[in-house]
Amino acid sequence: MLQHPYHNHSPSSRSALGFFFTASALLLASVSAQTDSPRVVIPTTNRSTTPSRPVNPADRILYPWKLNITTTVFWIGEKPSQNNPVPNDESSWDRDWVDNFGGLDDPDPLRRIASHPTAEFRPKNFIPKLNPFYIALPYNDKARSGYRPEASQVVPWFNRMAKGDNKSTLKGRWLQIYVNNRSCYAQWEDVGPFVVDDWPYVFGDKRPVNNNNGGAGLDISPAVRDFLGITSNRRVHWRFVEDAQVPYGPWKKYGQPANVTAANNPDLAAQQRYFEYLRKVRDEQFMRKTKSQLENGQ
Repeated sequence: MLQHPYHNHSPSSRSALGFFFTASALLLASVSAQTDSPRVVIPTTNRSTTPSRPVNPADRILYPWKLNITTTVFWIGEKPSQNNPVPNDESSWDRDWVDNFGGLDDPDPLRRIASHPTAEFRPKNFIPKLNPFYIALPYNDKARSGYRPEASQVVPWFNRMAKGDNKSTLKGRWLQIYVNNRSCYAQWEDVGPFVVDDWPYVFGDKRPVNNNNGGAGLDISPAVRDFLGITSNRRVHWRFVEDAQVPYGPWKKYGQPANVTAANNPDLAAQQRYFEYLRKVRDEQFMRKTKSQLENGQ
């Protein structure tokens, strides 16, 4: 990764619009098991004809999929190596990335918790202060002074984001990553691999220009790797999603703004309750199936 001294800023606030259908798809495996092509349906309207809150038009946006993109694993605090010549003590937008995260995001599976039943995907020795589900893409909207000249034309959400000398309009954006009939959600927190200006790939329909590491076009964190059950150089599909299209899951357990909790945020509380309900339904179905198999001597 290439680093520039830009400061951290919080992601925008989240809504529950579209959560119930996307959470159901996540936990009840509505994605077809017969194909490795992504099929995730995100609703574009409320069922109710009288919405209880204004609908954000951006929540209805469906971004195109980037198909068969090679991934590599990187992590906060990574030291320089042949495959990664630049250390990850800081990101392109966070000079104190390691400290703000809470420590080294050690990728060694023996030093990590990776549990789907408990939705814990993190280092064993500390609770992360930032979201451990993060990624890097090869474009930076920031130059050493101001924004890159093409940023306002190529970044789809550029004109509806707060701007300033120390703010990127990319940091914290959500992605949906799909492989192995499973969807994972992560936030854009760094720039790479290797390239910082590949907007025709990131926002257009071109393939990554990078030729290193198997032509990798997406860096993923250890938590993303563990959730999806993949290793470096695995090809995945990914696309951008709006905040409201991100279901509650392990990617929302850590890194929420300090003043946003289930106790004071009805949307987040509703997401958590429905997530637990879906988990209960799944477990009950599994127990009924197991009991039936035992009774039939299978």
